[in-house]
Amino acid sequence: MSDLGDFTDHAVDDGSGDSLESTTADDAPSSDGGAAQTDTDGNEDEFAVTSVDPRGEDVGIGTVCVSQGLRIAEDEDETRVRAYITQGNRSEIRIGTYLLAPYPDGETLFCRIAGLEYAQQYHADDATEIHARRAMRRDDIDEADFKFIASLEPVAVLYEDGAEGGSADGGTASGDGELKRRMTDRVPKPQTVIRTADDTEEIKTGLKIPEDGVFLGHLSVGGEKVRTAASPPTIDYPLKDDYDAGDPLVFRHSLVAGGTGSGKTHAAKNVLRQYLAEERTYPMEDGREVQPAIVQFDPQDEYAQMHDDNPDLDDDFARRLEREGVAYGGVEKTTAFVPKIGDSSYAAGHHRAEQVEFTIPFSMVHENPWLVAGSGLNDNQYGALTSVLLPRFRDQYGPDGTYREFTTFLDDPALREELDESGRVHEATFDAVRRRVLGFGHVFDQDARPITDLIHEFVRPGGLSVVPTYHISDSRATEAVVLALSSLVIDQKLSNDPDYDRIKETPLILGMDEAHNFLTDADSVQAGKVIRKFTEAAKQGRKERLGLFLITQDPQDIDDAVFKQINTTVVLNLGDEDAIKSVNIPTNLESKVPYMEKGQMVVYSPDNSEPVELIGLSKCLTRHGRD
Repeated sequence: MSDLGDFTDHAVDDGSGDSLESTTADDAPSSDGGAAQTDTDGNEDEFAVTSVDPRGEDVGIGTVCVSQGLRIAEDEDETRVRAYITQGNRSEIRIGTYLLAPYPDGETLFCRIAGLEYAQQYHADDATEIHARRAMRRDDIDEADFKFIASLEPVAVLYEDGAEGGSADGGTASGDGELKRRMTDRVPKPQTVIRTADDTEEIKTGLKIPEDGVFLGHLSVGGEKVRTAASPPTIDYPLKDDYDAGDPLVFRHSLVAGGTGSGKTHAAKNVLRQYLAEERTYPMEDGREVQPAIVQFDPQDEYAQMHDDNPDLDDDFARRLEREGVAYGGVEKTTAFVPKIGDSSYAAGHHRAEQVEFTIPFSMVHENPWLVAGSGLNDNQYGALTSVLLPRFRDQYGPDGTYREFTTFLDDPALREELDESGRVHEATFDAVRRRVLGFGHVFDQDARPITDLIHEFVRPGGLSVVPTYHISDSRATEAVVLALSSLVIDQKLSNDPDYDRIKETPLILGMDEAHNFLTDADSVQAGKVIRKFTEAAKQGRKERLGLFLITQDPQDIDDAVFKQINTTVVLNLGDEDAIKSVNIPTNLESKVPYMEKGQMVVYSPDNSEPVELIGLSKCLTRHGRD
């Protein structure tokens, strides 16, 4: 996909099978009956302007028919609306195309094509040797003897609030009222002329898409952008982000799911870039308008690149982004917070973001004991750790006792014997706890500043703090780092008496790539504690200005308790059937997921719009890739 093309005319069918002559021989019709604009390289332009020249009064593509019933019912399975498509329009029609069927009083039925079929027009047997051989010897197909029928799925009724009368072209009312939608509650008249929806306001209203918000992509059908006669001709899809229109959906949590090569990191970067726009602020309880901070866990070392501009994003593309209000360019306030783990070293030659090394202090374990129990503890063992061993260690060494001191503390045979004889901790339980908390010497209290001393740098309004873990070879150490920092953020956000006001008083987005590795359904006590913490964070997010932004290729592995709190699901290509089923998108879109090309996506956000297909931007808004 490329940038701007020239202004071109295209053929528009009048319903009779004949089309106007195109002024450009190479114009190719798009799925909605318009033209896919091309640039000088012959590529489709995602921001091009379409010139429309309708012929005569026949502006529709067919009519509503009643030969097999015409019915609107409360039960969707009993609803039956079908349309005959005229011969000249048939090649342009696709499943998913949005159509309009006007009522006589100015209201309009907004619907989508749910099925297409050919039917016999005359009672003749075309399955014969003669018919087959004749067809095999022809270069074209004669459709004249067949009906082409589209099954329509009603989406909403469009009307103008306070408007009187219908519009001149049989569309929605043309008064001064606001265009609104309601549930489908009336049947269209037989032989009503249907037309392709080509007005941005009609389409956005019909699909309940907000006018403004955080840009996710452009509306599409079957992998082709929906085109209108407006400028720009594409329809942007924003995510609601204003308290006047309800809670910003960023604080009701998002999930980006896609397989390898689907473009999920590209898409995630583009969304996160919008939240880092200078003008994006959220009101806090004290009346301040504050930019959000983003903390992004990065297992593949890709997000720190958001510090840099994308060299492939040229001036023409940038102008079109500005026209649509899309934020782009590197984020100067990007810092890579690098966890110091043993002898591991982090070398970032593919970004220019500042690097700050930190360590996890063992003192954080007192609030989150499961951080030091990576091998799994049962209820008895976890109780012994939290109720006896850690409190006693704290009494003896103070709140700042180190991990090395803790292991020395557990090596004391007198302590083991005392606790066993007193009946507080059985010796077998003591031994089991000791075995499981060993092996963290390379994680805690390393030669770097504790993250608790870096909170003002780690959480910054308008700043992106990336925590790379690609350089850590030990998966247990990676898990400890990610869960320690995410728990720190969540605990402080939910606390009524926080230790770090900066976290409490800053809108915060907690991004987690490969979220399935940390929020999976598991049987261990520690996993249960983590899931409960994130579930509580998700439930309180709206009030506390905390949003979870989860990215995964295995959505089926994310615990249901967390998944149920996700309001916005963005699904790119997924090949695994279990993964597709787990994201809970409508069946008609579910079947398309395995066939979506890179950058194509389905968005399911019930509080934002009807489920829709989108195409993301062809270029990343910041640097992406290691070239």
